[in-house]
Amino acid sequence: MPRAFCTAKMCDFGPHFEILQAGGFEVETVPADVDLRKEPHRVVEQVQGYEAVIAGAEPYTREVLEQLPDLKVISRYGVGYDAVDLEACDELGKVVTITPGVNHHSVAEQAFALIMGIARLSRSQDQAVRAGQWEWHLTPRVWGSTIGIMGLGRIGQAMATRAIGMGMTVLAYDPFPNQAFADEHQIKLVALDELLEQSDYVTLHLPVTPETRDIINKDTLAKMKTGSVLINTARGGLVDEEALIEALESGHLRAAGLDVYKKEPLPVDSPLIKLENVLLSCHTGGLDRESHRDAYAMAAQNIVRLYQGDWPEECVVNLKNTTGWKWSK
Repeated sequence: MPRAFCTAKMCDFGPHFEILQAGGFEVETVPADVDLRKEPHRVVEQVQGYEAVIAGAEPYTREVLEQLPDLKVISRYGVGYDAVDLEACDELGKVVTITPGVNHHSVAEQAFALIMGIARLSRSQDQAVRAGQWEWHLTPRVWGSTIGIMGLGRIGQAMATRAIGMGMTVLAYDPFPNQAFADEHQIKLVALDELLEQSDYVTLHLPVTPETRDIINKDTLAKMKTGSVLINTARGGLVDEEALIEALESGHLRAAGLDVYKKEPLPVDSPLIKLENVLLSCHTGGLDRESHRDAYAMAAQNIVRLYQGDWPEECVVNLKNTTGWKWSK
């Protein structure tokens, strides 16, 4: 009987157990006292001997992959796969899958929660009331402002429709934009520099690639409007955090709302924690009940489909030129 292992967050409940077991798999989960995000050196120890893994954010480097000869499928919970060495997986014949289309509404809601939390000073107002203080501050209205969406995929599109409902002018930058969607919703597609220069809010919804890593840096931050706000619910690798801290401390940016970071969990000594104009959350953008259920279901289904000889092309992110891949060789 093939064996599957689950390392993704909150993997102790969900539909994946039933789906994998019905597909002929023995299923086990990472022990509750093991956090592979904090202990990446234990990935080999935990995943050893399993043929498939529903993976979280733990790293699958070439060194790790070479020590896992039985592993055939890395089925990522979510749509990010920057922690997986795809080139090494290609060479070793290991399939990497993601779960597209299940959490875009959740991420968009989190991004908007950060926008509204900053716009209405939710954190400082809450703290003031709890301290017995009564404070008033004038802040810019969200309605009528301009939002720049970097990445117009599923999540970016979910952001766009919400922004339109909030009366915002929507600009978007995407190397390969969905022109039909932009036309339908009257979204102005612009170059990156124009988006940065005109937006009151810039929200990131791009994957991390060699081209996008640190796309928000000292130069691009300088192009943003004075008093604008940066929102990141995508990946920490998109932002040069030192440059962002400098822009926040100088007052060039009014604020930032961050759900993701270069290093996670965010170290307690990070300067970001000390900044009053930063609203933080702990990489929960893609996590609500519906997305949890659907992501785990799809991650399990991807494994079962591959085991049964199917090829879930819409979910596979590597082995693009491979034909005839088989579970047993």
